[in-house]
Amino acid sequence: MKVLACTTLLSLGLAACGNSDDDSGGSSSASDTSSASGSSDSSAMTDDKCSANDTSSLRIGELLPVTGSLAFLGPPEISGVGLAISDANAAGGVNGQKICYDLQDSSDSDHLQVSTKGAKTLVANQDPVVIGAASSTVSLNVVDYFDAHKTVEISPANTSPSLSGASPFYFRTAPPDSVQGSALGSLISQDGASRVAFLVFEDDYGTGLRDNVQKTIEAANGQCVYGCKGDGQEFAPAETNFSSQVQQALASNPDAIAVIAFDQTKSILPELSKQGWDMSKVYMTDGNTADYSKDFDPGLLEGAQGTIPGADASDEFKQRVSDWNQMANGKPLDDYSYAAESYDATMLAILAAAKGGKNDSTTIQQNLPSVSGTDDGTECSTVSDCLDAIGNGDTIHYTGPSSIGPFNSDNDPSSAYIGIYKYDKTNKNILSTTIQGSVG
Repeated sequence: MKVLACTTLLSLGLAACGNSDDDSGGSSSASDTSSASGSSDSSAMTDDKCSANDTSSLRIGELLPVTGSLAFLGPPEISGVGLAISDANAAGGVNGQKICYDLQDSSDSDHLQVSTKGAKTLVANQDPVVIGAASSTVSLNVVDYFDAHKTVEISPANTSPSLSGASPFYFRTAPPDSVQGSALGSLISQDGASRVAFLVFEDDYGTGLRDNVQKTIEAANGQCVYGCKGDGQEFAPAETNFSSQVQQALASNPDAIAVIAFDQTKSILPELSKQGWDMSKVYMTDGNTADYSKDFDPGLLEGAQGTIPGADASDEFKQRVSDWNQMANGKPLDDYSYAAESYDATMLAILAAAKGGKNDSTTIQQNLPSVSGTDDGTECSTVSDCLDAIGNGDTIHYTGPSSIGPFNSDNDPSSAYIGIYKYDKTNKNILSTTIQGSVG
């Protein structure tokens, strides 16, 4: 039996709902109404890759991490896109065309040439819409290029405030850092920490999120003691030896340490433990709140906490997106980060094309806000129901498994959920609370 508890964080206007169940399914309260996104029959799923010269289908580009420090986010994001396309094709496609996906590697902020090449390939392939990138720095690298070619870009994972309103062709289904930063800063403060150190890398994602967490902590009368905004103590993304940074952070006598990094985390955490830090006082963010059960000795991270934007999707959705990966790539998913946001980004693009009656980028761009709910349309959560409503001339409000609010004037979701995860003795991150916040 799952026991649901709810509180309100009045200072931030965030509603929090927690689930006492310790399984990885977590809370489904935020997504019960949107779990039935398609057929549950995995045998009916299709892997709809675009052929090289396919001009008879709606091509959905993907600029997602196959290599680099964010490669662990690739499988759930790619599977979210693939499942959405499979569902839409099972419902008959859109505007008389089937849909296919064109996957290109985005890599990470250390290898921007990879995303530059991928973006040029997607534009050359005449893909009207691109799902990606995962990294905010990568999107900042390509957003102007996509804008110049009037290619719609919808990121399922970007959180940098720098991308709000970056282009009329740029949208995202993940909230900006102000929401996650407020949630994490609030969590740290409510846990009783008043002196907080940051181990953060020099990157738009890292410093932007640090700034928002620090702002929230200071608003609660806490203070930053290391790695603070303006102090120049960020580490280079390519850094591999963190002995000195950890030593300096511990010398500042913190009550808590926030680690804001990507794959570097696998070197930082053992070093913190080696130097005697209480690992239950470690806090992380979506870039590194992952399952480390195969990376570290049991117990290393027990009690540590982290945040990941997005409602915890239903068990049904998780099973379906994992089944798609099993069908397409021969193995189930072991992480679901941004799978729901990727599914919804893809579905919104498809429904925008359906509403506009054409599959070109301008039509999709012009109709994305409306199908997301800005026009207060009829709510629908499955592609079949939404397409039927559009066919009947109805205005729709798509409500998908990520449970985001309609796009605002900056093409950000107007509201979103933040999941708070706590590590068990196996070093696995278990959802403990879901927080909903509005985007300013």
